[in-house]
Amino acid sequence: MTVADAGPRAELGVFGGSGFYSFLDDVETVEITTPYGSPSAPVAIGHVADRSVAFIPRHGRRHEFVPHQIPARANLWAMRLLGVERVIGPCAAGSLRPEFAPGDFVVCDQLVDRTRGRADTFYDAGDAHHVSFADPYCADLATAAVAAGERVGVRMHDHGTVVVVPGPRFSTRAESRWYRDQGWDVINMTQYPEAYLARELGMCYANISLITDYDTGVEGDDNVEAVTQDEVFRFFEENVVHVRALLGELLPTVSLDRAKCDCAGAKGPLPDHTP
Repeated sequence: MTVADAGPRAELGVFGGSGFYSFLDDVETVEITTPYGSPSAPVAIGHVADRSVAFIPRHGRRHEFVPHQIPARANLWAMRLLGVERVIGPCAAGSLRPEFAPGDFVVCDQLVDRTRGRADTFYDAGDAHHVSFADPYCADLATAAVAAGERVGVRMHDHGTVVVVPGPRFSTRAESRWYRDQGWDVINMTQYPEAYLARELGMCYANISLITDYDTGVEGDDNVEAVTQDEVFRFFEENVVHVRALLGELLPTVSLDRAKCDCAGAKGPLPDHTP
């Protein structure tokens, strides 16, 4: 499918994180090829109330893509081809703060990139374009996400800084202590470059982090152990019902009027990949 093809369209996009590999019922599955290869999985398009929604599990349907191998450019370009302008990016995250407890949701407003070597721009050919990323997340979408979480009764934090690490390994205790000392709140492996690529395409993007663990434990509390993969996956799968409930409440309320934010203004002249 290309942008010129007649086919399904979607207004909103959702990326699924670890343990969140399907979302919508009664879907149309669309195979999309992009100039950056195939997305992580065929795109599932369905409806939540009166909103048409495209869903891609960023790790693939069977978690076959570890964080540094996720085809983020293909995923975002596929959303663009479908007409998506506003994207929600739920993810699993570790806590760097005792007050951000497992089971809490954090709607991040800042991001620190500590990854390396990832394909993280669409402007690697043609004219240069430098995109403002001072405020990485769409404040309008974030406000709606916090309100939706409060309505469904989950514990929400309305701001936080996520530090994005390369993965697939977890942090050393020294690294985690340093992140805390910098004042950062949660840790994740996938928010970059996903959030930034959305900005390059002029999309609104909001993060909703489900806290699954304390990264290397809690200092001064020997009863809280360091994170393991099994624990992250188990906790997310047990709590994915809350992610679904939050999204089910949020998506019908998302305004398609983007006058309240300037996310669209970041987009420059994109490379000419349109056939």
